[in-house]
Order: sequence, then C-alpha cells, then structure tokens
Amino acid sequence: MTYTIKAMSELTGLPASTLRYYDKKGLLPSLKRDNNNVRIFTDEDYGHLRLIDCLKRSGLSIKDIKNFIDLRARGDEALNERLEIFVKRREILLKELDDLQEVLSVIEYKCWYYSQACDAGTEDIMRNLHTSDIPEEFREGRRLLHSTKRGTEVIH
Repeated sequence: MTYTIKAMSELTGLPASTLRYYDKKGLLPSLKRDNNNVRIFTDEDYGHLRLIDCLKRSGLSIKDIKNFIDLRARGDEALNERLEIFVKRREILLKELDDLQEVLSVIEYKCWYYSQACDAGTEDIMRNLHTSDIPEEFREGRRLLHSTKRGTEVIH
C-alpha cells in the first residue's frame, strides 16, 4: 500500500515537516517519489519510521540514527556494528530504568507520607516514624531518601 505524506503523518503521528526532515537527512533511503517529485510512502517506510522513532526515543541522535541507516545499507558486513548499537542502547536504557525506579520509589513514599500527614492534619506524626511503622512497599523510598552512599541511615 502507498501513502501520501499527509496520510503517513496521520498514521505515524509525526508532523509532515518531520517526515520531510528525515528524508532530507537520509533516514529514508528507500523512499520513492512520483513523476511530480511527490514523496510516496509504503508500508516498509512505515516500519522504518517506527524504528527511527524508537531509536530517537531511546536517546540516539539523528546523526547516530543516520549512522545506523548507513550500516544497514552495507548489509551483512555491518551486522556486528548494528548489534553493538542495540547492545549499548539496551545497557543505557536499563541503567535509566533503574534510576527511574529509584525516583519512583521515593515519589511513592512521599505520596504515602503526605497523604498520612494530610489525613492527620499534621506532619508531626510522620517525622519520627520507625521503619517498621512504614508499609513494606514504601520502605525502599524512605531508605533511598535517608541513607548515605555508605548505607548508613541519616537521622533528621
């Protein structure tokens, strides 16, 4: 099936200007044009755009995505280099996920903390809670807030 730039924009949620930019930067090397030089997108182009969006959202720059596209054009001789791009991205994303999980743990703890304080009408009841008084699911957030890098708890 073929699509106009407007149809592909609607299908992908990417503005037509972004599709033109990707084409200009060489990210869509298989993109065809009709006799009037109008871009004609295919289902294959849709798949490429989904991959580009994924790579972009993973943190790759347009330059790095272009490098990947160029490696793909080299075929099997560049398989290891392409694999390495994804292995490195995965490592970075897993680290980011770990970091975000820690942030989420703290946020969840603080949501619980302030909801309890609001229910009581004062924060005083929360200030000197013992760890055993905190529900299990919020203890990690508290630990992250109140311990040093060496693992000792900070008393506030």
